[in-house]
Amino acid sequence: MLKPLIVIITGLSGSGKTVALRALEDSAFFCTDNLPVGLIDSFVSIVTRDIEIKKIGIGIDIREKVFLSEIGDVVKVLRNKYRIEILFLEAEKDVLVRRFKETRRPHPLGGRIEEAIRVEKKRLYPLKEAADRVIDTSSFTPHQLRQLVSSFFKVRTGKKAMTAVLISFGFKLGAPQNVDLLFDARFLPNPNFVPELKRLKGTDRRVSDYVFKSRTAKEYVNRIREFMDFLIPLYIREGRSYVTIGVGCTGGNHRSPAIVEKLGTYLKKHPIDLSIVHRDIT
Repeated sequence: MLKPLIVIITGLSGSGKTVALRALEDSAFFCTDNLPVGLIDSFVSIVTRDIEIKKIGIGIDIREKVFLSEIGDVVKVLRNKYRIEILFLEAEKDVLVRRFKETRRPHPLGGRIEEAIRVEKKRLYPLKEAADRVIDTSSFTPHQLRQLVSSFFKVRTGKKAMTAVLISFGFKLGAPQNVDLLFDARFLPNPNFVPELKRLKGTDRRVSDYVFKSRTAKEYVNRIREFMDFLIPLYIREGRSYVTIGVGCTGGNHRSPAIVEKLGTYLKKHPIDLSIVHRDIT
């Protein structure tokens, strides 16, 4: 019998933990927030007595500082009993400061926000080290973050063997930390320098047609497709449950979304649940 799945959402204050936990709720997880680390094992044991509950989401943050020293031992015990995934969310300091100022909420540690962020990073370092995924949310809107987290734990339908997430992004805003495979599209013709295309998005047909007028773009996508045709069956055979593929250009508005959309049409032939996220489209 398949063990229950326990997903622990943690990370820096202001990085989007509440949004991520709500994404789990939308994916039929039984969720709780601010649960002391030392009580996780007992809580899960009680909750899973209900045979209908097979997916549990737990939020942990700096407010549980008294218990954070125990996290290593607790996670070790949990991994012996359940399927465990730890998602650690973070963001750049300037982004976190801006978010706190916009919401006018104090940092849980109080005092100057910059100093509180520094202390929090240090205290949460053991959790980051134990994490299965570290997600930098600096460039994500709440909607994009919710979509990304949901895609990780989307229920596979029919004979789907694996979940795949395709992410387009802009290198100038930083490469996403959670990608398993990363491809660079910055060498392709840039629609940003074409006045009638500059304000359009890579998902627009006119932008896609411009990008794929280039023989290089066509060959590049074909080579990625051939690589994925080789790799995905191997991942599935290994028993891997998900893969995240990133394609980046300079700003994330034109070339990488066009490439991702084209790749998406090719990858649908594989037995995977496919999600597409355009991180930096403005």
